[in-house]
This record gives sequence, structure tokens and C-alpha cells, in this order.
Amino acid sequence: MTLEHYLVLSVILFAIGIFGAFSRKNAIMILMCIEIMLNAVNIALVAFTKFHLFEMISGQIFTILSIVVAAAEVTIGLAIVIAIFRNFKEIDTDNINLLKW
Repeated sequence: MTLEHYLVLSVILFAIGIFGAFSRKNAIMILMCIEIMLNAVNIALVAFTKFHLFEMISGQIFTILSIVVAAAEVTIGLAIVIAIFRNFKEIDTDNINLLKW
């Protein structure tokens, strides 16, 4: 496989994630779509490193950092979803407006 194949896969996954994040109403599905977008970026970074476009392993280091950020995002996101569910008894993002007086 060439670099272009990996980049096309990455773009397709990122587009699916963007579409899902903007079209879904369920907060958990939105978090899953954000994870798909982060994985698309990870694929692109590792592909660039594999094809020696970086002289060092910086793409893999950035990928590990991205995975750490994704784990923190999931932890905080699920905590927020649980708190919203406890208060409103639903997680539909259209019916929840926390900034309204």
C-alpha cells in the first residue's frame, strides 16, 4: 500500500466522523464520532512516519499523545454524559440546554 491509500482511508474516516458528529443527537454517538476522527488523524500520522516523510519517529510520538488525549476526552465526556443523564433523565442533545436561565 502507498501513502495515498492510507491518506484516503484517513480522509474517509474523518469525513464519516464529521458527518456523524453533526448529524447525531445522542451524546454518546457524538463522542464515538469524535473518536473516529481522532483515529483518522492517528492513521495519517503513522502513515507519514512509515513512509519516512519525518526523519524521526515524531509521527508515532504524536499518535501516542493523541491516544492519551482521546482517553482523557472519553473519561471526561462520559462523566459529563452521566451527570446530564442524572439531571435530565435523557441524553438527547436537542432537548438539553444548560445555558438557558
